[in-house]
Amino acid sequence: MTDISKAGSFVMGDRNVRRMGYGAMQLAGPGVFGPPKDRAAAIAVLRHAVEAGVDHIDTSDFYGPHVTNQIIREALSPYPAGLTIVTKVGARRGDDASWLSWHQPAELKQAVHDNLRNLGVDTLDVVNLRVMGAIHHPTEGTIAAQFAALAELQAEGLIRHLGLSNATLAQVEEAEAIAPVVCVQNHYNLVQRGDEPLIAALAAKGIAYVPFFPLGGFTPLQSSTLSDVAHRLGATPMQVALAWLLQRAPNILLIPGTSSVAHLRENLAAAELVLSPEVVGELDALDVAVS
Repeated sequence: MTDISKAGSFVMGDRNVRRMGYGAMQLAGPGVFGPPKDRAAAIAVLRHAVEAGVDHIDTSDFYGPHVTNQIIREALSPYPAGLTIVTKVGARRGDDASWLSWHQPAELKQAVHDNLRNLGVDTLDVVNLRVMGAIHHPTEGTIAAQFAALAELQAEGLIRHLGLSNATLAQVEEAEAIAPVVCVQNHYNLVQRGDEPLIAALAAKGIAYVPFFPLGGFTPLQSSTLSDVAHRLGATPMQVALAWLLQRAPNILLIPGTSSVAHLRENLAAAELVLSPEVVGELDALDVAVS
């Protein structure tokens, strides 16, 4: 079995989590809506991830909605000691599977209670406020009222730690003036690198950066350079893309998602893949090639 501890760990609040984690979004049905085609397979993926040493699972109650959290509870509760489950609030799903903003203080409070109920816990480890600006691209604007509402729930003991998703550095700083921020989850991968200044700024603050769509999301990364490098290394292109992220910055935590145990094993194996400076240079140049 892959030793994912080789990828190292990073502090998230009072937790020291392994840098190779798991994102549960794909455990819901097509379009992250409704139940999965094979619930038993979804449960098997979660159990295998934990058995393989994953101690950081990313989720949200608006995946499904409710479906993913309910599967996590069925698969893993009572939860292993040391497992950190990170969820997010600020959106909801329409009856037509649309993604809608849901960020008024009362709505955020309800979302937190939905997460508590469906995960079957008394306190959520980490809650990210999903900032609903442009889709997958942070947009400036105050988040003080929303973050303060979550900070109140934290003070009540319902949340241990707070984070942000789809946020700018200015929003991180605005939030930090209200309560500590332990992680930021934004769109970043081998060919989507607009957040590099933010990653460096967060590293200086000791804040984790968690890229969503690390493998391109619904449109997987495509590059002849990536494929050529993978072929030379005897790895898959996706393993190389994940290894590049792990070597990019020490505060990057990965949460690649899948609904397949075989694919999960492939992703986790990236924790043991070390890229030479020459290979890193080739991949770094890819950003220029696709810009």
